[in-house]
Amino acid sequence: MTSFLKTTILLAAMTALFMGIGAALGGQSGMMIALLIALAMNGFAYWNSDKLALRAYRAQPIERGAHPQLDAMLDQLSQNAGIPRPAAYVIENAQPNAFATGRNPDNAAVAVTTGLLQRLNDREVAGVIAHELAHIKHRDTLIMTITATLAGAIGMLTHLAYFMGGNNARGANPLVMIAAAIFAPLAAMLVQMAISRTREYAADREGAIISGYPNDLADALEKIARTAPAICNRDAESHPETAHLFIFNPLLGGKFSQLFSTHPDPAERIRRLRAMAPATQRAVASGPWG
Repeated sequence: MTSFLKTTILLAAMTALFMGIGAALGGQSGMMIALLIALAMNGFAYWNSDKLALRAYRAQPIERGAHPQLDAMLDQLSQNAGIPRPAAYVIENAQPNAFATGRNPDNAAVAVTTGLLQRLNDREVAGVIAHELAHIKHRDTLIMTITATLAGAIGMLTHLAYFMGGNNARGANPLVMIAAAIFAPLAAMLVQMAISRTREYAADREGAIISGYPNDLADALEKIARTAPAICNRDAESHPETAHLFIFNPLLGGKFSQLFSTHPDPAERIRRLRAMAPATQRAVASGPWG
């Protein structure tokens, strides 16, 4: 099954869950009110999610010429990807990480942390940039914004269903309502995780094709996986709903929390990238880091 088809099925499942919970707990009126709110949230997120994400992490724009090597990477890799060059931002944070945001390739940005630029060499940074460009190329940032909004709407619906549903909700089986309030948000979270993990694998693969050096991204992930979990990203901890944007889970936590991570196992990502290397290496133009 292709990643696109899998993502479509998962989004459809989340939408069906949303509509089903609304009908069961809030009746038709509650479902329609929640749907209207969700549409409004999606509309706001569509136009403003990039600004909100960049502001949440206090990302600063990188002016042309301020970081020549990064400029060269973005120019060449964007050309390889066949998309406009996104705006570049830097986040003052020691944790090596990066994310892409924006509603489409014409309105996109890539943000990297100072920790990423300091801890990774140029080839590894290029691998990370290529991964983020893959997200932009396939509009993953928009998909994940919609997913996060639907997940939030499901949680809101289950908590407000009693008040929005009028007599329909008051007459409902209280055990059913309690179960729905607990398990509907959990199901939404699991679907959101599945979509995010699917898109991460796809972005790894596409990013490796864009850069032409799968091992560079694999090397970068190895370094990030060794260092990032030990460095607190306070802004990410304050905004856990944005964790799925990053190339690596920015949240601290033990193995149990990793079960509920929006990111796939780094070891599996690295294995897949290493397996791609023989066929993909130097398949496209590279820059001075190649």
